[in-house]
This record gives sequence, structure tokens and C-alpha cells, in this order.
Amino acid sequence: MAPVVRAVRRMPNPRLTRLGGGLFCGAAMVTVGCLDRLLLGASMTVYGVVFLLVSALTAVWVGRGDLVTPPVVVPIAFAVGLPPVIESDGGLAGHLVGLGTALATQAGWLYGGTLVAGVIATDRKIRLMNRRGSLRGSLRGSLGSGPGCPGLQPGAGPGTGADRPAGPTFDPQRRLARDAV
Repeated sequence: MAPVVRAVRRMPNPRLTRLGGGLFCGAAMVTVGCLDRLLLGASMTVYGVVFLLVSALTAVWVGRGDLVTPPVVVPIAFAVGLPPVIESDGGLAGHLVGLGTALATQAGWLYGGTLVAGVIATDRKIRLMNRRGSLRGSLRGSLGSGPGCPGLQPGAGPGTGADRPAGPTFDPQRRLARDAV
């Protein structure tokens, strides 16, 4: 297992924006569709398998703030890259019917890629939220709550206690939590 882990760690690790993730996924699927038609004679199986890979890469490479994007752009990219692969009778109506037929008959690949992107993006988001939560907890624990830190004691938020002056107060716990994010 160690050689596989090392190989994965050597892969590029870009952080795509929403637009970048959509463009990467769409351009990759159009390229795959054209190459599939040119080299393999329009094999939907090859197109579907590569779509699963592109879906996973899009979900892994999109930035932290844009994790909602992959499950949305992946199905769009599947449809955008499909026209070179589909069989059609010719004309605009024939191409539209061929596209609708291909989307209906290849729905397993479409749902599978969307599911892959959604699971990876959800897992990354959960890990990110857990990491942020543990960071906040470790900040609270490392600062302590001694007598010199009244703002960090439980229940001693700003504005509590009769001995505090009226007006704006400084809450170090809130500031540390905000700065940590």
C-alpha cells in the first residue's frame, strides 16, 4: 500500500475555484468525447469510466470554499461532452434526440459520477468542519481559564457581571476564534 500512497502524494494538488472546476470538468469531458470518437469509435463505456475519474478529480481539486460545486458541474460536464460520442441521424433534431436518448440510457454513469463527486466533496467538508471545531477546542484548552482570564471562564461572556463597565467590551475568546478561521 505504501507505493500507492506515495504515487498519490506525487500527483498535482491544484485548488480550483468554482469556475475553474467547471471549466476543467467540461473541457476534460469534451476532450474525452472527441478522443473517444476518434480513437475508439464512440464507446460509451470508456466515456463513462473516464467520467467517473474526472468527477473524482474535480471533487478532490476544487478549493475548500467551493465544495458545493462538484456535484452541480459534473452532470453538466457529462452532457456537454456527450455530443461527439452519440449516434444521431443528422440535423439539429436528430442530434437532440440522440442526446436525450444517450442521457436516458447512460444515466447510470451520470448518477455514478455525480454520486462520486458528492461523496468526496461531502467527506472533505465534514473533515474541514471537524478540523475547525478541534482547532477552536484546542485554542480554548491551551489558553486556560484562570483568574486572570475572566473572559474565558464559562458563563463569563461580555456584559455579564455587575463589576464590568458599560459600553463596548473586548472578548478574547471570540477574537481568537475569529482569527483562527
